[in-house]
Amino acid sequence: MSLSVLLLALHNLFSFLIRLAALAVLPVRHSPPTAMAWLLVVFFWPLPGAILYLLMGSTRLPRERKVRHEKAMKLLRRIQENSRKIDRTAHPPVLPDHAERFARLGQKLGKWPIVGGNRMEFIHSAESLFEKLAEDIDGAEHHVDLLYYIFAADRVTRPLLESLKRAAGRKVECRLLLDALGSKAFLKKHAQSLQNSGVHVVEALPLGRLFRRNRVTARYDLRNHRKLAVIDGRVGYMGSHNAIDPTYGGKAKGIAWHDLTLRLEGPIVSQLEGVFLEDWFVETEELPSGRRDGMPGSQKGDFLLQSVPSGPAYATENFQRLVLAALFEARERVIITTPYLIPDDGLLQAMEVAVLNGAKVDLIVPEKVDQRLVGNAADAYTPRLLEIGVNLFRYQPGILHAKTMTVDGRLAFFGSSNFDIRSFSLNFELNLILYGSSETSALLEIQEGYLAHSRPLGMEEWNRLPLWEKGFMGMAKLLSPIL
Repeated sequence: MSLSVLLLALHNLFSFLIRLAALAVLPVRHSPPTAMAWLLVVFFWPLPGAILYLLMGSTRLPRERKVRHEKAMKLLRRIQENSRKIDRTAHPPVLPDHAERFARLGQKLGKWPIVGGNRMEFIHSAESLFEKLAEDIDGAEHHVDLLYYIFAADRVTRPLLESLKRAAGRKVECRLLLDALGSKAFLKKHAQSLQNSGVHVVEALPLGRLFRRNRVTARYDLRNHRKLAVIDGRVGYMGSHNAIDPTYGGKAKGIAWHDLTLRLEGPIVSQLEGVFLEDWFVETEELPSGRRDGMPGSQKGDFLLQSVPSGPAYATENFQRLVLAALFEARERVIITTPYLIPDDGLLQAMEVAVLNGAKVDLIVPEKVDQRLVGNAADAYTPRLLEIGVNLFRYQPGILHAKTMTVDGRLAFFGSSNFDIRSFSLNFELNLILYGSSETSALLEIQEGYLAHSRPLGMEEWNRLPLWEKGFMGMAKLLSPIL
């Protein structure tokens, strides 16, 4: 037997054993859709598929990281208690029965209660956002906490970087927590300069070297996707803006991302600070002195808000559960904006129930996307969405990156989470629930503006697509549970 024949036989045997092992292991460890997606990969590419699965197949966090999350929540419980006390002593929220049930569900999932007395301001432009954030940092007296998935040093973020250096020079405690993958270039090239100026820069979810993971590194694509800032516990920012030029350095042929961020004042800021401190503690095992009680914001307005962090550290998919609960209650109109829509069965069924209950469901996605495989997987759901009665719209001016949902003009979701499987189950995200018509009206007006710049997509257009294009979308859809 020649060497080449022997190697081929060994290759075939090894591939067979990998496929056999996959059949035995994957259906037990995953839901049927996810298991089928991984089996497809492994059966077509046994060795590369097995390596990919070992790197990215498990959604479980390392045990040490879970322990740190649990310890952080215990240490920060006093901040949560303060949120409840502030609300009881100021303007106790009076909600209809259905909203009261929803608020309890949000607290049970995300641990934070609904709080009143807040002020909020939507910011569209990245330039305006980072100029305003720099202005607030220039007024900081005690601390500045920033957490971003993508952080870059460019013309748009320059005011922010300079204000951080000035604040550190005034002996203000400045902490910058950046996702190790999303901000990889910045961490490599610019982090040291900030460190030298007195800013504490830390990587979130550090990347392990292939299989050489330590006790806290997780799979490569479990990422911290949150975007938030807190200044002195009195002003907070959260939303969908990454700290980067809106064209992302020309990533999608110069097309601009269109984002949305909230500037917040009031008791809700203490909740944002609690989310930051939890993430900071998990990465550093350090809780800044004097911060365990939080720095509760005073009453600044009349808005009722509730923060809902989500991610692999929680027992359930927090944001997904809340979105489904809201859709089941919808009776009039739902508007959703998201850059990526790869729905699981639960989300599809909930949207169908909303339509059957008489609600008009409008879904706005960008005409163009920056990730072709993800975009094709999302497009493959078009006929199903149209069949159940969802109105599909394609946003024209750029890549719509705002993640929003309004329900019947009296309940809204806003934050960092896309309406896809990845954001629901894999990424660490942060969203706000806005209660009441006055809270929701401002966001609803913004959504109507997005609709005015979008075109409807009907079944006729889908039917005109060439068969090969639909075939490519279909293949991408098979992989959607693991994208």
